[in-house]
Amino acid sequence: MRASTSFTVRLLAVLALVVGSAVVGIAAAAPEDTGLEEPSAAELTIVGRVTSGSTNHPLANARVFIPGLQVATITDVDGRYSLTVPSEYAGRGEWTLSVELIGYGTHTVIIRREAIVDGVVTVDLALQTTGVDLDETIVTGPAEAEVRPLVTRGGRVDLAQASIAVAEASARMRPAGAPAIGIPAPPGAFHGERPNREQYGHIEENAFIAVADEPRSTFSVDVDRASYSNIRRFLLREHRLPPIDAVQIEEMVNYFAYDYRLPRGDAPVAVTTELGTAPWRPEHRLLRVGLAARPIEVEDLPPSNLVFLLDVSGSMQSGDKLPLVKRSLRLLVDQLRPEDHVAIVVYAGAAGLVLEPTDGTDKDRIIEAIDRLEAGGSTAGGAGLRLAYDVARRHFRSEGNNRVILATDGDFNVGESSDGGMVRLIEDRRRQGTFLTVLGFGTGNLQNEKMQSIAQHGNGNYAYIDSIDEARKVLVGEMGGTLVTVAKDVKIQIEFNPAEVASYRLLGYENRLLAERDFNDDTRDAGEMGAGHTVTALYEIVPTGTASEVGRPRVDPLRYQTPPDENSARSDERPLGSDELAFVRVRYKQPDGDTSALVERPVGTRVRAASTDFAFASAVAGFGMLLRNSEHRGSLSVDRVRSLAQDGLGDDPHGYRRGLLQPIDAYAALSATQDRPQD
Repeated sequence: MRASTSFTVRLLAVLALVVGSAVVGIAAAAPEDTGLEEPSAAELTIVGRVTSGSTNHPLANARVFIPGLQVATITDVDGRYSLTVPSEYAGRGEWTLSVELIGYGTHTVIIRREAIVDGVVTVDLALQTTGVDLDETIVTGPAEAEVRPLVTRGGRVDLAQASIAVAEASARMRPAGAPAIGIPAPPGAFHGERPNREQYGHIEENAFIAVADEPRSTFSVDVDRASYSNIRRFLLREHRLPPIDAVQIEEMVNYFAYDYRLPRGDAPVAVTTELGTAPWRPEHRLLRVGLAARPIEVEDLPPSNLVFLLDVSGSMQSGDKLPLVKRSLRLLVDQLRPEDHVAIVVYAGAAGLVLEPTDGTDKDRIIEAIDRLEAGGSTAGGAGLRLAYDVARRHFRSEGNNRVILATDGDFNVGESSDGGMVRLIEDRRRQGTFLTVLGFGTGNLQNEKMQSIAQHGNGNYAYIDSIDEARKVLVGEMGGTLVTVAKDVKIQIEFNPAEVASYRLLGYENRLLAERDFNDDTRDAGEMGAGHTVTALYEIVPTGTASEVGRPRVDPLRYQTPPDENSARSDERPLGSDELAFVRVRYKQPDGDTSALVERPVGTRVRAASTDFAFASAVAGFGMLLRNSEHRGSLSVDRVRSLAQDGLGDDPHGYRRGLLQPIDAYAALSATQDRPQD
């Protein structure tokens, strides 16, 4: 937003309004003349502590920095930080300090020179999660608008109050600037509390399966990560437990990257396995199967023909929807190269093309078109999809990456809204070489199952964006995986050795299970892997001979058939007493291929001490079981989950793993006072 001549509040997480003047700073205004010598600029250091405003727990690995300068640090395990300000900058009258952390957004404060005490400024930040990001926010409203003072003594700043002020002020104003694109909402529309239309498909948790009855487990890979960021939104922003069916364990585990072996030769994927002890039931084993896709450097990505398909319906008005969409896409636009092209299609009551394909050198034109978008009207999702695909087809690049990027809150309530109609359209265009990425935003309308489905049928992936930090992760840090498919129709089949395994249970992937016969059927659609993506699957295993009765499904013997004679082995069959626990098979196709290739790998029986990755993956899966109130959670406690996560932090340059600790802490507090919601 741009400031107007009426009333401007520079709300950078710290603000105050007094009659006749405004004071912004960490300390109270200094007297006109203190009679003291001003501190030396070279001696200025900013120190403090970053904590959660709701739990008062320290927030580790938050990035604290001075925008525009190469001055940054990371908070330690106690949430503490220290920054030294360069002498040429320290001489200014005020400084800008920002802090960012996944799940909390990016927040900025302004520090006045009067706050210096003996060459040190102490700034303690209590972060509250919010749907409004406050970095570089300028709020414009009427002169009589009330703004509460947000500066407190001792340098402690409550960013929750700033968030509330932004939301209240934003609701009373209209952005200034160029004419808006879209259908303005009618007066009085969307006031008050919106009905919650979020929907999640029912998930029946996988049970244990006896190897004697079904020795093979087959499923399609899933690289979607939406469930984790959506769960984080419930716990950290809305301070409530998520619906059980919003918790998809495989998406939580796959949100994080793991150190798997990379492909060799022409194969786009490689397999890694690890066997350890199940933390929630020590007499059981936990098998980790990991796939890694070949990474591609950004400069080596094929040229992109991208069509942004943006929902500008009335339900997209709130700050965590269209405004966040616009900020997110600006991040992607910044990464474009001259050989990349972008077009923009919007849909509300109708669909329209607002930007013809524009090459990556004309970023200003693309960003200007994005900035002019405004929400209003109903939602013609089907018409928007058809138009976006038509634009992509007209400018198809046979040597490049052709993709529609859909950004929406999930509402498809006008026009070609049936799942069947959209799926047929998406599958047809997928076969023609145009893939689909789906980005979900906001609350209240999220149609999780539908968004997953259309992404899957479009050979793409689905991500939920709850903050600008998540947008940066998906659209910048994982740009190759988000935009470029390196292997399609990827399926996994694992055969268990009955001499070693009595029964097994796949954690998650309930809506990705395949029949045994589907594995070798190249007409059967399956999941895709993007450049640099990793996929992790976890199996809880009951070893043969284990005294525990848990995980031993009871099946009556066959009446009309005799089980196969164990002595009539095939010529290529391994003896039951071999040192193999299981055998992993992976099928995949090249992005433009129709015939699958096969990768195989045996799994040994040796149980090893848990690696850092193993500990962390089991912590995430365990957290998912707690959130789902799983009957299979055994002795698992939230303290045990947190301890596993702490053990599994390892090398965490972006702080994503450490960011898991905050949702775990929030769950610990909420589960003591709230019932688990059903869907």
